Amino acid sequence: MSVVLDVVSAVLLIGGALFCLLASVGVLRFPDAVCRLHAAAKAQTLGLLMILLGAALQNAPRYAVPLALVALFQLLTIPVTGQIVGRTAYRTSSLSEASLTEDALARRVPPEERLPSPDD
Repeated sequence: MSVVLDVVSAVLLIGGALFCLLASVGVLRFPDAVCRLHAAAKAQTLGLLMILLGAALQNAPRYAVPLALVALFQLLTIPVTGQIVGRTAYRTSSLSEASLTEDALARRVPPEERLPSPDD
């Protein structure tokens, strides 16, 4: 049973590290703030959860509670942070409007309240 646990843990740790690596590549390569935010929020969170689960499988059960709290904290804060960063990017015109399929904030944030684009 220990060999199976070690293999599952190793797969989770390596998979989580790969997701974290892909998230960092996405943050560096994507063109605007919204795309970068997507890479950071989705892939990084999944990678971190996989790493925490792999670590929980390798450690004593008493460490499961702190690891679960870290996972819960990440799951609660990532959407809030993403919302704040996304709205800030929208208001400061730091995103490519060509990449938007629908502009849901156009009714809530009139053009005169948006800051000029840094490229202007």
